[in-house]
Amino acid sequence: MIYGENALILAPLSGFTDAAYRAAARRCGCRYVFTEMVDAASLAYAARRSEPLLYRAPDEEFLGVQVVGADPDLLRRAAEVLNRHEFSLLDFNLGCPVPKVVRKGAGAALGRNRDRALRCFEVLTAASRFPVSAKIRIIGTGDPEPTLALCRGLVDLGAAAITVHGRTWEHFYSGEVDFGVIRAVRESFPGIPVIANGGVNSVETYREMREKTGCTRVMLAQGAMGNPWLFREIAGGAPPTLGEWREEVLRHIDGMIGLYGEASALVQGRKIVHDYLRGRGFPGSARAAASALSLRSQLVELVEHVAPVASGALIRRIR
Repeated sequence: MIYGENALILAPLSGFTDAAYRAAARRCGCRYVFTEMVDAASLAYAARRSEPLLYRAPDEEFLGVQVVGADPDLLRRAAEVLNRHEFSLLDFNLGCPVPKVVRKGAGAALGRNRDRALRCFEVLTAASRFPVSAKIRIIGTGDPEPTLALCRGLVDLGAAAITVHGRTWEHFYSGEVDFGVIRAVRESFPGIPVIANGGVNSVETYREMREKTGCTRVMLAQGAMGNPWLFREIAGGAPPTLGEWREEVLRHIDGMIGLYGEASALVQGRKIVHDYLRGRGFPGSARAAASALSLRSQLVELVEHVAPVASGALIRRIR
C-alpha cells in the first residue's frame, strides 16, 4: 500500500514544493511529499534543465514526482527520464485547471477526455518503473458517474492510488467541495487508496473532509502554504509560537539559499514569506518589506522585529 492509514500528504505545488519547502513540511510531521509538477515536454526535450525539479534530498524517505502532459509519446519519454532517478511514486496530473495547462489539452482538460486520458495513463504505467497514481478533479457535481467512469478506467490500468479534488475544473481552488462524489469514489474502489483533496485549511475542515467523504487519507495543498504546522495541528499538536514561526521562516529560506544561492532564493522566497505572514495578524508593513527582500540580512531584520498585531503565546492562522 502506497499510503498508510491516516496519511497526510503534501500536494505537488508548482513553484513551491522544492526540497526546502518539503523539508519544512517534514519538520512539522508530514511524511508524504511530492516534487513540483513537471511538464512531460520539458522532461522529453530539456531534461537537463528539469534536473533541479527532480532533486531528492538524502533524508527524504518518501518522494513522489508528478508529471503533466497530454501527448502519449512525450509522456513515455518523460517516464524514461524519470526512471533514471529514484522516486517512491509517479503521479499523473489530470486535474490542474491553470489556463496554460488546459490550453494544451492537459491537466483538468485531459481529465474530461476520458479515452485519451486513459491512453496516456496506460503509456505511463507501461514505461515507468515506479508505481503510478493519478490526481483528478471531479468531472461534475451531484452525479458521480462521470468521475467514477474515469476512475474505473484508471483502476483497470493498475492505478496505485487516486487523489480526488472535490471541485470541478471551473471552480479552480474556491467554492464548495462536493464531498459526495469523493465518497462515491472511495466506496467504489476499496482496493486502492483514495485520497481526498480540496479546501482543507484547518483542523476543522480536515475533520469535515474525513467525516463527509469517509477517506482516511487527505492531501493538503493551499491550506499548508506558509503553514506547515497544519500537519502538526491535525496530529494533535499546537500552532507555532512566535519563536517557532521566526525559526521556521529562516530555516525555510536558508534551505532555498542552499539550493539557489542568496540572490535567487530571496527573490523566489518573497512569495514564501508572504505565505508565512498571511492570516496571522502581522502588519501591512511586514508584507511590504517581504516584497522587497533581496538579502538574507533583510529577512533576519524582518522576522526578528515583526510581531502580530494581537500577539500571544501561539500565533494561529485566522481564516
